[in-house]
Amino acid sequence: MLDELLSAKGHLFVVSGPSGVGKGTVIKGVLTRNRGARPLVKAVTCTTRSPRKGESMVAYQFLTRPEFAARIEAGYFLEHACYNGNYYGTPREEIESIRCSGTDVVLEIDIQGGLQVLKKVPEAVLVFVAPPSEDVLRERLVGRRTESPRAIEKRLRLAKREMRRARRYDYLIVNRTGRWGQAASELYRLIEAQRHRILPPHRIRP
Repeated sequence: MLDELLSAKGHLFVVSGPSGVGKGTVIKGVLTRNRGARPLVKAVTCTTRSPRKGESMVAYQFLTRPEFAARIEAGYFLEHACYNGNYYGTPREEIESIRCSGTDVVLEIDIQGGLQVLKKVPEAVLVFVAPPSEDVLRERLVGRRTESPRAIEKRLRLAKREMRRARRYDYLIVNRTGRWGQAASELYRLIEAQRHRILPPHRIRP
């Protein structure tokens, strides 16, 4: 009876937001909070950008531009987009396999990719993580010490465009300075609510 009301397939959560807003930290906090019956994993992202100092190779698969282009041609990606001069993409079959096993998946991708996912996976839940202000975002980008002032200004311009498109997402979470744990708790509550959501009538088997 219960399997007719709740989804047996894993849910897909898309988390987007400007560079430097702390999406990765918030997601990491969610993964440590997940102690429910249903597993939750973060999907691996393919990218053409170079690894940052101290960055884990678990979260990314680093590809050359020719390798990435070949995978686009082969239909390998669920979504792909160019962000700040580098390409990012999510492996389609890997996500489908994980979800079919009953595991929930969270994607950390930009808005371009998130809206592509929504077209292909209408039941996906889209969450936008925002900074409390542009000044705070600037401070965070400068504090990373990974990019030039010119590159930071470019990211801030991108962030403004992303904020204007955020209204196409389902939920908004503000990641306030020093309170990322609160943002992680808010995202986890959204995930838990989705897990208990009853399937729409047209999707329930007779």
